[in-house]
Amino acid sequence: MRALKTCLLTLLLVASTPLAQDADGELAKIKARELDQIRERISTLKQSMDKSAAARDRLTAELQDAEVLIAGKRIRLQKLERERQSSAKRKDELDSKRIAREAELDAESRVLAAQVRAAYMSGRAEKIKLLLNQRDPATLGRMMAYYGYLNDYRIDNIGEVMARIRELTELRAQIAAEEVRITALANARYMELTALHAAQEERQQLLASLKTKISAEGQEINRLAAEEKDLTRLIAELASILSDYPLTSESPFSEHKGRLTWPVAGTLVHDFGQLRVGGGMQWNGVVIAVPRGNEVRSVYHGRVVFSDWLAGLGLLTIVDHGEGYMTLYGYNETLLKRTGDWVAPGDVIATVGDSGGQSQSGLYFEIRRGTRPVDRRLWVTRRPGG
Repeated sequence: MRALKTCLLTLLLVASTPLAQDADGELAKIKARELDQIRERISTLKQSMDKSAAARDRLTAELQDAEVLIAGKRIRLQKLERERQSSAKRKDELDSKRIAREAELDAESRVLAAQVRAAYMSGRAEKIKLLLNQRDPATLGRMMAYYGYLNDYRIDNIGEVMARIRELTELRAQIAAEEVRITALANARYMELTALHAAQEERQQLLASLKTKISAEGQEINRLAAEEKDLTRLIAELASILSDYPLTSESPFSEHKGRLTWPVAGTLVHDFGQLRVGGGMQWNGVVIAVPRGNEVRSVYHGRVVFSDWLAGLGLLTIVDHGEGYMTLYGYNETLLKRTGDWVAPGDVIATVGDSGGQSQSGLYFEIRRGTRPVDRRLWVTRRPGG
């Protein structure tokens, strides 16, 4: 009976393993479909907001196109630079290997040359001389065996030399291929840089036109109010979409109040609650002056729910942390996470820039609970790397 029970248990375990694997696979497919639905709904929302912004201001829509184009060029340039560095490293490794193999070939060639000279000095009938000069059969046997060893050694030397020559030929071909690849990458990088400079000049012209328009119409406060309305609408609609896909965590965001780390290290330019231009509105977040290209890191676990351009904030990443809390990272140069990506504290999610029409590089950082901005002083206290 004990043996029967053991067999039945084993059969059940074996049978349940494929079922568990199938269940995991089916769950992954469901999650993937849910993520596609989230992305589609957020994309539809973004298109609706773009139409509203374009109807309100043609220059803003053109600025979005220019800054998104610049971000794409920068990402491609970074990719090309990584490929170039990898190719250059590969070429250096091949060059080092080639030098080592050439040294080995020289050594093998010297040994073989010495043997050839010795054979030449002893005459062509080397084996016949050996036979005629020996009278003792035992000595003759030993000498013939030594001669066989010597001959085998010469053959091995020749084989080693030929192998080194073949390897060097292959290495030189690989080095030539890497040199061609590096040249192609350099040409591609030059073309991307040219296009980037053209896009940057177009952006500067758009910014100048936008500032002239704002100054002439005296609509700075109205513009800021419209942009804040757009942001509030975006967050409200995101919360509505995400309510169907709740985010849970073993360590809730609210438990880390006062213990979060700043997303970047820099100089505080504008703080929460300070009056903005004209004195009619306040800052809902902070602006930190940071050199362009510095890494922007997530302050806590969460899911990226928005990764796109928004009027006033430029290239913007929004991370949902659950419990209705979200963190916003604006003015970015590039966005490194897609909608639906999961992030952990310290994960790089973007790079610092000046998108959104900013005059200097920096990061806009904000915390919200629902649609209500939260004072960062109550939440973020730690310096990066501290």
